[in-house]
Amino acid sequence: MIGVLILTHGATGADLLATAAQVLGAPPPRAIALGVARDEDPEAVLARARELLAQLDDGSGVLVLIDMFGATPGNVAVRLLADGRVEGVAGLSLPMLVRALSGREGPLAATVQRALSGGTDGVLYMNRDCCCDAKR
Repeated sequence: MIGVLILTHGATGADLLATAAQVLGAPPPRAIALGVARDEDPEAVLARARELLAQLDDGSGVLVLIDMFGATPGNVAVRLLADGRVEGVAGLSLPMLVRALSGREGPLAATVQRALSGGTDGVLYMNRDCCCDAKR
């Protein structure tokens, strides 16, 4: 099963993982969130992330999800990447996470695509005109 490592600022990842567990009906296996504090040493975060990768990877690979590219979680994630073994996606959202956690028995590339589609398909503009069944 593809492992999922969530690297975010603060408790964002842990909160999203807990919410995804509610949506899915159970805590997802092989998924861990690692929060990064503002004053945390990036090298210490990298060391902890590598430990978690080792726990998550059963040989199927690991998807690393980050909240924002260019900040410490993203900078750490870039140092973890290994094509075909450890892949990353930035812009974490609940739809992205739920899609990534669903059906991780296939190849890592398919899990990456599910995460990307969850992220893009989960962004919708809403107004009263688009929701014809909405009560006014």
